[in-house]
This record gives sequence, structure tokens and C-alpha cells, in this order.
Amino acid sequence: MRLALGLERARSNAETFTMSKPYEEILEGASLPRSAPDPRHEMICGRLHAAMDASVGNMSSTQLLAPRTKIQVARGTALCPDLALITAATQKLFLAVEIISRGDHNADTVLKKDVYEQIRVPRLWMVDPRYDNVEVYHSTEFGLQLKGILAGNEVLAERLLPEFQMVVSELFAAA
Repeated sequence: MRLALGLERARSNAETFTMSKPYEEILEGASLPRSAPDPRHEMICGRLHAAMDASVGNMSSTQLLAPRTKIQVARGTALCPDLALITAATQKLFLAVEIISRGDHNADTVLKKDVYEQIRVPRLWMVDPRYDNVEVYHSTEFGLQLKGILAGNEVLAERLLPEFQMVVSELFAAA
């Protein structure tokens, strides 16, 4: 039942997210201005948040933050992931999700990915609306390791979040 409620919220959340504004991230003390996400970006963000909330909403060990909550990840570095899960015990980032912006992809795919690798975020998902795919990374002792590139009818899942599963094509489907 909770999952069904979450999927219904995805539709209303997608509408809510379309009112986004430009925002700022800080990388090693330098300002990184970001453009307001486009409507498709926000639709995808809304769907992910609704599905994740339905999956982890009752877990006491994990907290889902609001979209683009500014998170201090290192001294002089604050990022605003599209979706962030933190652990309740340590308040540390466990999962960061970046939805790549069409005209501003370098910030997500290079700059911020490097920061996530440096801070050893356990899980990183790079959601790419340009190609309708999701890159799944896990932190290892050698840095971030690409575990897979999911598309079409493949299922986006995380074994440490057993209730979360989403078919990739549903994530990118037209409204």
C-alpha cells in the first residue's frame, strides 16, 4: 500500500518540482552556480523521490532528504544532490543521485563525481535523461567502481534498500 501511495505522490511531486530555481553548490570554496532544472529533470526527480520515500520512509536507519538539500561533504565543499539518503546514526551521505542536466553535464559527470569519489560515498547513481540510462557506482578501496549501466526494462535496485526497485523505462516515461 505504501508503494502505491508513493507512486501517486510521484505524479504530484513531478508537478511540484517544475517550479525549481537556480541554486549554488560550493566546490573547494568556489561557487558553482547551477541553472534551474528543466521540467523533464524535475519529473524524473519526483518519480525517484516518491519511489524512494515509499521504500525507506519507515526505515529508522536511513533518512531521505528533500531534493537538492545542500550537504556539507568536506571542508569548503557543499553539494546539492537531486536525491540524497543519509544514515541516521552518522548523518553521513550513503546514496547520492545526480540527474544530469543537458546543458550543464560537466558539473555532475566530472566535478561532482570526483568529489563523491574523494569522500567515498558508498553509492552513487548518475541518471542520464539524454540517453535514458542510469549508471550505478559503488565505492571501493580504489575509488568509485561502475557496477552497471541500466536502461529499458532493467531494474534499478540496491540490495541494502531491499524495498526499492524501479524499472528504468518507468523512470524516464513521458508524463
